[in-house]
Amino acid sequence: MTVTLNGAARDIQPGCTIAALLEQLGLDPKTVVAQVNDEIVERAAFAAAVINEGDSVELIRFVGGG
Repeated sequence: MTVTLNGAARDIQPGCTIAALLEQLGLDPKTVVAQVNDEIVERAAFAAAVINEGDSVELIRFVGGG
């Protein structure tokens, strides 16, 4: 199925969760804020938050620096 991930079309498996997507992308869930269809998903809900066909997903990663 196709979703929009950070503004670009991306194919993912049906039933994919935010947690599974982050794992596929090699991202640490502790450093990411996820937004699906303009709604922020609580980090504790990443494993249960299923992404649906046509959803718009934004992943924002925190990067430290000086």
